[in-house]
Amino acid sequence: MQVDLLKVEDVSCSYGGMEVLRNISFRVQPGDYLGIVGPNGSGKSTLVKSILGLVPRLCGSVQLFGVEQSAFADWQRIGYLPQRIRFFNPNFPGTVEEIVRLGLLAAGGDKDGGAVDRAVEMMGIADLKKRLIGDLSGGQQQRVLLARALVNRPQLLILDEPTTALDPETREHFYALLEQVNMQEGTTVLLVTHDTWSIGKYANRFIYVDKKIVFDGSFDDFCRSAEMTAFFGEHAQHLICHRHH
Repeated sequence: MQVDLLKVEDVSCSYGGMEVLRNISFRVQPGDYLGIVGPNGSGKSTLVKSILGLVPRLCGSVQLFGVEQSAFADWQRIGYLPQRIRFFNPNFPGTVEEIVRLGLLAAGGDKDGGAVDRAVEMMGIADLKKRLIGDLSGGQQQRVLLARALVNRPQLLILDEPTTALDPETREHFYALLEQVNMQEGTTVLLVTHDTWSIGKYANRFIYVDKKIVFDGSFDDFCRSAEMTAFFGEHAQHLICHRHH
């Protein structure tokens, strides 16, 4: 029987006494491309952080690759791209190559010597290897950070609102790159975004979170769901479902 890559059961979290997530349960299979969507303040980022053990849970359990999260030690199997604006200092005096290489530290270095080259090639930034990251555009910087998250060839890639700082064209390109990583490398992708319509184009499944799970299924099911029409209102649901065509 196939072991779930990720299993979240009855997870609840709170910030400052306020409940942010309530009884969240879902599973992720190898090869999935899962979008986690929802309005601002719906708990999406908190959910990702609780999966990674970055915020405490009130209750519930998280298993990674069949291992209870508190006992999980094989973090090189997971690539993580946090929210760019909050965590990234563009004035960091590092070259593209150096920053991508940082992603290898968890794995104890580059075993075959070609990992950095492979990652920058995949992201289409091989020609920028020697450039300082602060000299690049927002879209290029984002590709560098994705290359860093991918350099270990993780089995699970978790991205938290990676496209907020990108213009629409760069955003589309970024989503296409993720699809390529998912399809060609077989990497399981878990993407947090408020970009619901883009998920319809690329992810094979999406979860709509608003403190609890409102919907979990395919985009087509979402668009056909009378329950979701009632939840969002016909006009809003129509906008979400037809904007991506």
